[in-house]
Amino acid sequence: MCWPRELPGDFGEIVAKLSLGAGITTLDEACLNDLELSDAGKVARSILIEDQRILRERELAPVLDFINGYVNDAEEEDEEALPTHVQSFHVDSATVQADTYLCTYHGSSSEGLRNEEAIRHVDVPQTRAELLKLYGGEDDADFLEYLNDHFYDLHYAPLPGAQPYSFGVGHLWRIAIQYPDCPVPPCIHRAPATIPGRPRLLLIS
Repeated sequence: MCWPRELPGDFGEIVAKLSLGAGITTLDEACLNDLELSDAGKVARSILIEDQRILRERELAPVLDFINGYVNDAEEEDEEALPTHVQSFHVDSATVQADTYLCTYHGSSSEGLRNEEAIRHVDVPQTRAELLKLYGGEDDADFLEYLNDHFYDLHYAPLPGAQPYSFGVGHLWRIAIQYPDCPVPPCIHRAPATIPGRPRLLLIS
């Protein structure tokens, strides 16, 4: 579900004023209020604070992240295992009923993939065989637990002809996640590739 919005204000000014290093930094209200901003920057700041207030009133726990790269950007992938980072198409999961809320205020946005256009990596015979070899056992209940423990069963591959869609900037998304007896399929999504010098400003709950 998407709340489409064209947000006023200069979120790029906030990103520029923060001047933070590589990695992910969670921003609190005090940090935002310490910034010296133009009128347009102040409008953007008020939206960042108000969005979090609205979500907290609904007993959610939003955080605002300044994202300037991920750990996996500096690491080599293990050729024997599937990537399980947020830049791989995946679904979120929980043991109880829950949703994920996302909004990109600045920078590249997340992407989604329709369920009928994707397949779990662990359901691809060749990939499953490779994981089974890595596991070193039989394709049984213990192997399924192994896949779950390593989050392999949460990651997806696009099918031929799949067309990912953009979450866009400024829109607030409520996406379904995987939990017991969930009445709808979980939302398959991924974070965008890191672009050097172009940090993201992301709300997630």
